[in-house]
Amino acid sequence: MCTLISKYNVAGPRYTSYPTVPYWDPSRFSLKQWKATLQESFRESNTSEGVSLYIHLPFCESMCTFCGCNKRITKNHSVEIPYVTSVLKEFIMYYNLFDEKPKIKQLHLGGGTPTFFSPESLDRLLNGIFTIAEKIEQCELSFEGHPNNTTKAHLKTLANQGFGRVCYGVQDYNAKVQKAINRVQPFENVLNATEVARNEGYDSVGHDIIYGLPFQTHDDVINTINKTITLRPDRIAFYSYAHVPWIKGNGQRGFKDEDLPSATQKRLQYKIGKQMLINAGYVEIGMDHFAVKTDSLYKAQNSGQIHRNFMGYSSSKTQVMIGLGVSAISDSWYSFTQNVKNVDEYQQLVNDGILPVFRGHILTAEDLIIRKHILNLMCTFKTSWEDNKLYFSELPDVLIKLKELEQDGLLEIDSKHISVTKKGRPYVRNICLPFDMRLQRKKPETQLFSMTV
Repeated sequence: MCTLISKYNVAGPRYTSYPTVPYWDPSRFSLKQWKATLQESFRESNTSEGVSLYIHLPFCESMCTFCGCNKRITKNHSVEIPYVTSVLKEFIMYYNLFDEKPKIKQLHLGGGTPTFFSPESLDRLLNGIFTIAEKIEQCELSFEGHPNNTTKAHLKTLANQGFGRVCYGVQDYNAKVQKAINRVQPFENVLNATEVARNEGYDSVGHDIIYGLPFQTHDDVINTINKTITLRPDRIAFYSYAHVPWIKGNGQRGFKDEDLPSATQKRLQYKIGKQMLINAGYVEIGMDHFAVKTDSLYKAQNSGQIHRNFMGYSSSKTQVMIGLGVSAISDSWYSFTQNVKNVDEYQQLVNDGILPVFRGHILTAEDLIIRKHILNLMCTFKTSWEDNKLYFSELPDVLIKLKELEQDGLLEIDSKHISVTKKGRPYVRNICLPFDMRLQRKKPETQLFSMTV
């Protein structure tokens, strides 16, 4: 195990998209092309499957030093209404591109801290969205909640809007670790937030746990998972801490590099935690996720419907995903865009009637093929080119690069298929790397991604 860790602990993407954002090609992108591909994709899929909405709510009252999200730290809640107003204006601009009402299949409120916003502000936002869009049957509405400030009023308001899933950021219960990452929240707060959500009718309560945090030990992971199991969340995301201070700035410099567990220690933390979750009846889903058998994510994996996008793993797939708010990413399947990252600039552009996009990518025919292979591997741990449409010219070279991983027992290759072994699942990002033609053709001069282990 230690030999494999040292061998495969390299920088690599988490593959919530292909191409990954650093490899988007601005030379082929224009806002006009983005609108055209979005309209085409919307016509193809709105009636049959609906669309997804991701709404980025960036405000937090304090800085969590483990966090890699785009956020603005403030205790000034007067920012709420102007921001909600801007998000609704942005959505109206998208609405005006379409020839029928968007049918919402999935909506997620991410952050930042969505529960920074008052229940009244969130209600105003959602009423505005659903005035011009309709929820389809079996619509999945979810949000990220902070255990310290998610109130019964938040949960009740969102439940009344149709929300049935909430995910709480737990990270770790050790006081020293919590202090290092500036995320102090007692177990009692998580217990209360979990119980209130269930009492308000939420059918999926998730907890996020992170391993590899500063000062975190194996015993800390065991303690955190033992406490988590007593609350029996429906989903658990068990993530590796992504230490990328060269990208995220001073927010991840609240501790020294030597305060972090080594790669070997991290992998052992994961191995211990994973086995505890499996012993408790959770099923491993994709990469870093676990669910009980009654949860929709487990059912989606069993039926082959599981999907992965910029929101992570999802139990439902849509061809169109519209990202609203500062730094939000949108996906028409044929193209990607990302909004500007500064709140003031975002609001100014929207108020001027301009879509706040600052970069994007139009996928090539090859991109679309490779995207399918990487999605297959990340979601189902297998892919195939039995359908000739999934063959691409450099596939033989990819298979040569994968031979060493096969010799190490991480995957199995036959004439038309690749299957990741159980031993290989923790290394699925490494298995995707040879498929990443854009990265293979142009290795980064500086480190862009977190380590894969």
